[in-house]
Amino acid sequence: MDTPPAEVSIDAELVALLVASQHPALAGPVSELSSGWDNELYRLGDDYVVRMPRRALAVPLIAHEQRWLPALQKLVSVPIPVPVAVGRPGNDYPWPWSITRWIPGEPVAHLPIAARGGLVELLADFVSELHVPADAEAPVNPVRGTPLAARDAAVRERIGSGSTPRAADLTRLWERALAAPVYAGPPIWMHGDLHPINVLATGAGALAAVIDFGDLGQGDPACDLAAAWLFFDAPQRERFRARVGTAGPHDDATWVRALGWAVAEATAFLQNTVDAPVLDAIGHHGIEQLVAEL
Repeated sequence: MDTPPAEVSIDAELVALLVASQHPALAGPVSELSSGWDNELYRLGDDYVVRMPRRALAVPLIAHEQRWLPALQKLVSVPIPVPVAVGRPGNDYPWPWSITRWIPGEPVAHLPIAARGGLVELLADFVSELHVPADAEAPVNPVRGTPLAARDAAVRERIGSGSTPRAADLTRLWERALAAPVYAGPPIWMHGDLHPINVLATGAGALAAVIDFGDLGQGDPACDLAAAWLFFDAPQRERFRARVGTAGPHDDATWVRALGWAVAEATAFLQNTVDAPVLDAIGHHGIEQLVAEL
């Protein structure tokens, strides 16, 4: 699956012009950091990052971050990319954009699995802190935090594509998760995209930040618990599950649904051609950990 084409032209010169005209106190040297599915990121001086939607579908997502991340930072102990300034359309750029603080760290995806032990309890604590009843006005994500049945056709298509290993085992796990009771509790805050690229670690292997909240919303918290298989090996996963526990919104049925979300996400990673080595590694690790459950 290729990256969707950008619908606007963005470069460092445009970003510098927007910052200088709208937030001159933050102006500084601008350099490109990365370009993803939804946003382009630019380093602004030593202390900031500019987040620019590159297609229209990303605009509501950045609006959600701008509105809700200040409130979510009050819930969680780990740093998250709360906007320090909000940008408006200008200089022929049509959409809102954000300036956030630069948070040093390396994506956990770049850490060997054996080096992730120091993250287990801290990531579990982040999940527990975040997973509280959401505000009534919180976004509803149409593809995350939903009943698994809504993902059934897409997941089965990926499993049966011929490029997914252990297809029969994954089908058994997927069907086990589908059979779990549908979440019936209050809608819970969720990150929505909690995988090893969206969590940063320090050089010492501790948790530095959780980033990329474009999929944040309210729903079934099982979606975020898929992290147990995407990040960790079996002993680490047992510690993670013990720390999160099986009370409240994390009951046994939620953990079974989380198994299904891990199947959905691991198989999706294998379909991407963008940043393929990193995504392939996450997908293959997740599948290896999932089939161990059998």
